Amino acid sequence: MKNLFIMCLAVGIFSGCSTGTLITKEGTTDNPKWHKANDVIFNKELGTFPNLQSLSQIRSGMTKDQLYELIGRPQYDDGWRPREWNYLFHFNTPGKGENGITTCQYKVLFDQNMIASSFYWNPIHPENAACPPSFNPPKKEEPKQQVSIKRYTLGADALFAFDKSDLNHINLKGREDLDRLVTELHKFNEIRTIRILGYTDYLGQEAYNLTLSQKRAETIKQYFLNSQINAQVLIAQGLGEQDPVKHCADGLSRNLLVKCLEPNRRVVIDVDGIIE
Repeated sequence: MKNLFIMCLAVGIFSGCSTGTLITKEGTTDNPKWHKANDVIFNKELGTFPNLQSLSQIRSGMTKDQLYELIGRPQYDDGWRPREWNYLFHFNTPGKGENGITTCQYKVLFDQNMIASSFYWNPIHPENAACPPSFNPPKKEEPKQQVSIKRYTLGADALFAFDKSDLNHINLKGREDLDRLVTELHKFNEIRTIRILGYTDYLGQEAYNLTLSQKRAETIKQYFLNSQINAQVLIAQGLGEQDPVKHCADGLSRNLLVKCLEPNRRVVIDVDGIIE
């Protein structure tokens, strides 16, 4: 453990000891690589016994916070803001594995927006184990439905006139984009929540930007209400300058800086629902 820690420091405190897996921007890989099983950092090298019901709820499209709530923090150290989380899991399998326990590694890969995209298993004990182990007989096949958490991002510059936030100042292209999104939303069999998040860049006063982002989120909520989306599932929140997706070089002229920061001026719609 001490040797591992020293080696990590030598590489750099922010780089961590990653597996070296090559991850696409979509959050996939053709060749998942794995830590040595006993190189876990947390839980005293023992790994954990996951809650099987929580494990079964994991889906692509989840955030790191949602994964953390279901299966806890990863046991391996993959550095600062890693795009992979690695776990060491044990399962009670009487008559199978080592002392009735099957051990597997579990990998979650994230896309460039840090949204969970793909998942991989690696058997440890026994080497040819099925991961995760099967505990129940196959159930009768039911109509296919997929729990989906989808994220849609709309540029605020395309939605609203400059410095505006009300329905009357939504641009023509913005209305077209919103109408297409409403069509997508009506395809869901069930919607649990639609979270509308407004963002700005850092130019101007922070308090003003926060207010502007809240007003724009509320306006998109009203647009959805006018389009027959259930009011009870809609949540509007302005986050102002938080969570920028684009950072710009120092020394740019005002016009170039405004253009550079355009991706940060956005409205994000996260939909949690069921779709066939």
